[in-house]
Amino acid sequence: MDPSSDIQRLEESSRGTFWDHLGAKLESLSPEGVVVTLDIQPHHLNLIGILHGGVHATLIDSAMGLAAMARKPGESVVTTNLHLHYMAPVNLGTLRVTAEVVHSSRKMVTTQARAYNESGDLCALGTGTFRIRGGTK
Repeated sequence: MDPSSDIQRLEESSRGTFWDHLGAKLESLSPEGVVVTLDIQPHHLNLIGILHGGVHATLIDSAMGLAAMARKPGESVVTTNLHLHYMAPVNLGTLRVTAEVVHSSRKMVTTQARAYNESGDLCALGTGTFRIRGGTK
């Protein structure tokens, strides 16, 4: 696995998708883990001026899915379970999400992720289970 070419391939395939529209960036990708960042913009905020929970959920789910795919090269995965805990609000700066695989079997991958604000404070955490579908498109 060549992380830089994998990141480039994923960036190319994300053009025009929800990930692209959101503006998230894949910083690192390896079988050991994934780092995703988002420069928070006004359109990411909810009506009370903090990052929308759905944005947290999307970033955590996406980072964990990428971690699952990095652990199973050439395979695609789909989320079967997503569990989130929101710890602290965030409304500006860069959100950093780290994700890693905690268990992997032939058909399923279990992951965990944490979202941090620029000060390094934990804002949200999640766990997810992904079903391995087979080869990527």
